[in-house]
Amino acid sequence: MKILITGGAGYIGSTIASALADAGHTPILLDSLITGREEFAKLHTFYHADIADQDAVRQIFEDHPDIYATIHCAALIVVPESVEKPYEYYTENVVKSMRFFKQLADLGHHRVVFSSSAAIYDVVPGFMVREDSPLMPLSPYSRTKYMMEMVLKDFCKAYGLNAIALRYFNPIGADPKMRTGLHIQYPSHLIGKLVSVALGHEEVFNLTGVDWPTRDGSGLRDYIHVWDLAQAHLKAVENFEKAITQGAEEEGLPYIVINLGSGNGVTVKEFVAAFEKVYGQKVPVAIKPPRPGDVAGAYANADRAEKLLGWKAELPIEEGIRDALKWGKVRDTIIHY
Repeated sequence: MKILITGGAGYIGSTIASALADAGHTPILLDSLITGREEFAKLHTFYHADIADQDAVRQIFEDHPDIYATIHCAALIVVPESVEKPYEYYTENVVKSMRFFKQLADLGHHRVVFSSSAAIYDVVPGFMVREDSPLMPLSPYSRTKYMMEMVLKDFCKAYGLNAIALRYFNPIGADPKMRTGLHIQYPSHLIGKLVSVALGHEEVFNLTGVDWPTRDGSGLRDYIHVWDLAQAHLKAVENFEKAITQGAEEEGLPYIVINLGSGNGVTVKEFVAAFEKVYGQKVPVAIKPPRPGDVAGAYANADRAEKLLGWKAELPIEEGIRDALKWGKVRDTIIHY
């Protein structure tokens, strides 16, 4: 099958592309390269354009009328930055995505897999969330994901789209074959910061927030290897009709939400300890206040993903840490900043 991936030159999109290609499918990448990398894009068929460029999108489908589905990863994703730049986040993640989805419907390409986020969940007792758990997006970034889920649901009803919204938890690691990985030169999130300290690019890891209502006061997350995440997208396109049929039964329209997580809640302090064990050395840690937009956290109940997609996470966090460290050592030989 041919699959269009927006944001296909980014961390997650490029890993999905490799997973699809390894399984015998043909990924078609669309990326503006604002944050994505040309080094990743050139591995596959690539269109350098913005999702808002309707002529470019039309050309893709004229060139490839047999595209089976679209995986929409293109988005701005840094929570603290979204607090500082809400206009940019609502424009890129909502306005442009909305127009893109409408164009897909107008062109008659109705199958959509959407990259959503577990950041939209409210904090619940015990921290485990199902797809029907309460939602409370607290940052502009998470609100854009929540809003686009609502838009997609309405578009499925009004314009005939069929959509699976995959709520990501916290991806770590890299493509195990080291074709792609975390590409941001100065990462802002946990694993990127730890690798930066381990490789000597930064002196200390800032642990942000130690007064959350968790077992050790640090934030709790569900860390999922990015290769497992990519495999879930492979399963989503291969089992698309089965999932959509279930959505029609539950929602009364061809739309369904699915959690993508490991099912294990790990605190930041526990993750740092696991990192140190794999790395073989202690990491200097400084305690800092929470970042704008941070939340206590959640971990996934991923039963629906196993039931509908035949998928469950298989790689432990230690494997994600090993691959992240390995990628950190080879990254600058692949990416030219």
